[in-house]
Amino acid sequence: MDHKNHAKNFASSVIVLVDDEPEILFSSAAILRRAGLENLHTLEDNRKLLPLLAEQEVAVIVLDLWMPHVSGQELLEEVVSNYPQVPVIVMTAASEIETAVACMKAGAFDYLVKPVEVSRFISCIRRALEMNSLRRENSSLRETLLTGRLKHEDVFSCFITQESRMKAIFGYLDAVAETGQPVLITGETGVGKERLVRALHRLSGRTGDLVAVNVAGLDDMMFSDTLFGHKKGAYTGAEQAREGMIAKAAGGTLFLDEIGDLNLTSQVKLLRLLQEGEYYPLGSDVIRRSDARIVVATNQNLRHFMAEGKFRKDLYYRLSAHQVNVPPLRERKEDIPLLLDHFLAEAATTFNKKKPTLPPELVSYLSVYHFPGNIRELRAMIFDAMARHGRGVMSMSAFRNVIGQHDAFVERSPTTLEFKWPKGLSGRFPTLKEAENYLIEEALARAKGNQGAAASFLGISRQALNQRLARMHADKGEG
Repeated sequence: MDHKNHAKNFASSVIVLVDDEPEILFSSAAILRRAGLENLHTLEDNRKLLPLLAEQEVAVIVLDLWMPHVSGQELLEEVVSNYPQVPVIVMTAASEIETAVACMKAGAFDYLVKPVEVSRFISCIRRALEMNSLRRENSSLRETLLTGRLKHEDVFSCFITQESRMKAIFGYLDAVAETGQPVLITGETGVGKERLVRALHRLSGRTGDLVAVNVAGLDDMMFSDTLFGHKKGAYTGAEQAREGMIAKAAGGTLFLDEIGDLNLTSQVKLLRLLQEGEYYPLGSDVIRRSDARIVVATNQNLRHFMAEGKFRKDLYYRLSAHQVNVPPLRERKEDIPLLLDHFLAEAATTFNKKKPTLPPELVSYLSVYHFPGNIRELRAMIFDAMARHGRGVMSMSAFRNVIGQHDAFVERSPTTLEFKWPKGLSGRFPTLKEAENYLIEEALARAKGNQGAAASFLGISRQALNQRLARMHADKGEG
């Protein structure tokens, strides 16, 4: 499915109201529009429902049970049989328990008796929309898992990876993109969270813009003004009315970065926006509605923040309707050669230099570094090395200088061991030869046998390492 049709299908998901009384159709539609649910289709003739479903994607059906032409229960059974992903809400003046039970057994999502309380009607519609969204999401995920293929692989072509967890993230975002529900993206600094947000926005098919706001450091006043805008005269200096970022994201995606830094007062306002789709510009008592999709990202542990009372639990569960955690680069070591080659070509173009040959030990050397800045750090490291490069094989010195500042030898990766003396040397001071032999063995182990990388860890030349290895073997032979 191309992106144009993708957007068209997203926009065509509608709520269909079926009733032979025009007054009921008008009042029901008015209630839903006031609640911000404006994508509606009304039918006075229930014979038109099935042809409509055959031509158009529908999210929810509200069906009057007693209508001329076709029995409501018969129509309900046919819709449930042929379009099981579409929730059907039966709404009728009859309050017989037997009829309600029969409809629910036939597959109705809910049974409402006229006149329906407004809040219950709106709540029922929203629950049905969520159910439809989950069913479509499950169907898409199942298709991805069974086929192993993404529906929109081109959207993820900018990601340089062969790591299985990254591909699983792509499949998941591909499946949930159309739902319109909030998405929480977590991961360390520099792993590519914002790039995933841009991919998600493209996949969603939304016609509005992607609007990004970094909420770190914003107090409640600045947050409210930035997101919701203000009315003229709302505060000193507000000489002109200004719309907020949420209005600029209409029909699109609002991306809130560093959501873990949002203060508690602002969290309440964001929660209302998520729950009701409503907000007030500063200084205004006129309610505004938003149809923007909310996506948030953080490098913080929000569960820890909840336990400490720094982040609201109700907001967290609203934001994490869909959640992905992006693995750090130190857990994606198979991607390092790919990223190295990609950034090297990019840097060569930027500096108008010929792409150099890399030293064979570089990949092994980088694979044991913990990369606190992740992909962003690797890119900066390669660009710095290219800026210093003259001709021939690229020097290891630029990489050693950067990594040496971070104490790379004592790894901080949770998948590796920290530096410890072996049991045979514990409890006494090792001799110089014992210490040297152990350091050489440890360096080789961490470099996975690559002598060039091991020599880099030890701060000696490869030739010097070879000489020491020869002496070690000779000593063992003499023993």
